[in-house]
Amino acid sequence: MPRATVVDMTRCPHPPRSASVVIAALLATALMTATLTGCGPAAPTPTPTPTGFASEEEAFAAAEATYRAYVDALNQVDLSDPTTFEEVYRWTTGDANAGARELFSEMHAEGLAVSGDSMVQGVSLGEVTAKPLTVRLDVCLDVREVVVSDSSGASVVDPARTDVQSLAITVAESATTTGLAIAAISGREGEPLCE
Repeated sequence: MPRATVVDMTRCPHPPRSASVVIAALLATALMTATLTGCGPAAPTPTPTPTGFASEEEAFAAAEATYRAYVDALNQVDLSDPTTFEEVYRWTTGDANAGARELFSEMHAEGLAVSGDSMVQGVSLGEVTAKPLTVRLDVCLDVREVVVSDSSGASVVDPARTDVQSLAITVAESATTTGLAIAAISGREGEPLCE
């Protein structure tokens, strides 16, 4: 069964081009760690920030877990089976959700297939905004193994595609297990550099 990948919603050409498809195979739950407490007085309960998280670090962890769950869901997509798109839609909101629905529909209708996995090389905190809550992540994503092919099996990937994509991921409040969902995906410039 072919595996699909995250789609760069900033580019929806016919056919998909350079950064049109990205993926990572890491589970969001792998990012979560249990905190063990020993004997003695309990640590003070943190006072929530206006973001609803106890700290920017907590907001960043939730945003990163959201992004990784999103790309994991994309890793499970089979473009020939639209029912596999639903988990991706669950991890998106607003324009990102509408863009994913449109692009997956087009790719399915055109008989495209995706193979290969993308790997997250790095995720760093760009910015946390309190009202409304948004977290921007700066991501480096290796897409060199991803191939998008047409119904004849010919690749439709732009030969000039950059192997490691520099992305800005905006995550916003939503009714998911992390409390966040992907609101926007775009290319970015500057630090951190992706190689």
